[in-house]
Amino acid sequence: MKIIMLGAPGAGKGTQAEMICEKYNIPHVSTGDIFRANIKNGTKLGMEAKQYMDKGLLVPDELTVKILLDRVAQDDCKDGYVLDGFPRTIPQAEVLDKALTELNDKVDFAINVDVPDENIINRMSGRRACVSCGATYHVEYAAPKKEGICDKCGAELILRNDDKPETVKNRLSVYHDQTQPLIEYYSKKGILKEVDGTKAMNEVFNSIVDILSK
Repeated sequence: MKIIMLGAPGAGKGTQAEMICEKYNIPHVSTGDIFRANIKNGTKLGMEAKQYMDKGLLVPDELTVKILLDRVAQDDCKDGYVLDGFPRTIPQAEVLDKALTELNDKVDFAINVDVPDENIINRMSGRRACVSCGATYHVEYAAPKKEGICDKCGAELILRNDDKPETVKNRLSVYHDQTQPLIEYYSKKGILKEVDGTKAMNEVFNSIVDILSK
């Protein structure tokens, strides 16, 4: 069962990916984690990627797919995996499809966690992070016992720059421009499944399980 998670930043796809992996005992494959692991272990592919990253450049799609295929060829991926954070663009999806086809393989499901922009902006602007221990809260859904103070260590809670409405709007704009076209791309391939991401986390997960069980 090979799954790609789609959805805007803040839609909750990362959380759902982790829950899928736990239930089906398959790995959560994040390109960021793979890059870091390859660089830390000094692999040939990792060193190649590091040359681009050190210059502040994006790692080329072909190299990213090579690193990805190297990861999914490992034993723990034999029953499937969940891809999170890749592909982000149509060219990336095409390179991935071509590479998988050459290996006589394919993606089974592309699951889109659909959440309107307005909900995402409200969701993310309500997040608060502890300046000391990094614990995260939400003013509406997971509020600290004392406003502005971390339950765990008593330090101050802040609204991170990444979660400010103007930053979130910019990230959503990039998403709609570059990543949203993937929804149509996978729909044409007949593997797109959509779930309503505005529902409670467990309800969203149950919808995904229903899709994967069919």
